[in-house]
Amino acid sequence: MDLSEYCRDIEAHLCRKNDGHLMRIVGPSFEIVAKWASDGVPLKVALGGIERYFERYYRKGPRKRPVKIDFCEADVLDVFDEWRRATGLTAALAGDASADAPVTAAPARKKGPSLPEHLERVLVKLSSLRATGVLGDEADPLVDRVSAELDAARGKSAGVRGEERRATVERLAALDTELIALMKSAVTKDFIDALRREAAEELAAFRSTMAADAFSAALDRAITRLMRERLGLPIISFS
Repeated sequence: MDLSEYCRDIEAHLCRKNDGHLMRIVGPSFEIVAKWASDGVPLKVALGGIERYFERYYRKGPRKRPVKIDFCEADVLDVFDEWRRATGLTAALAGDASADAPVTAAPARKKGPSLPEHLERVLVKLSSLRATGVLGDEADPLVDRVSAELDAARGKSAGVRGEERRATVERLAALDTELIALMKSAVTKDFIDALRREAAEELAAFRSTMAADAFSAALDRAITRLMRERLGLPIISFS
């Protein structure tokens, strides 16, 4: 990763988000960005963290002053942690005693939606994708099974618990795998190849610290994450 180019790209993005106001990445700000680069934060992940900060900033009302990159650090690190989890890097690196890359303790999972809320959102997303043609008719059985799980979860006034909850979570994980397999069979080889190249570039900083099988697994997860992003696919799995 070329640090100068990395900083220029982040600086240019920050300038665009600040409506053309240039905020130089120098001094302490440079040290922050340099640490992202040395820790292997992909450029796209860093830009995603900046976007997340600005989305929250805009919700507070009109901007009062240009945003410095320092203010975006927490969001960049959050998005980086999510990316590492999605690609399996957190576990892979933690399990590799020879890895030189820094490994930080994973934060406690933030409280998310309830199981019925999660299923409701997934079903709405799947129905929307089916209506727009992203999902073909072959996805109908999958959508029906998600709908059935939602109906079952709604019918439990005290919530789905214990063994029943574990079984539901396992079924949702299987449905998620089914969705990804369905979409991989529907898209073109060129589309998958382009995702593979992008995923390999994202993971390049970690390649030398990982065993071949761990890297291959991380690459597959990164391709899946990118495909979800490109096609707007929901995550059916629930934890």
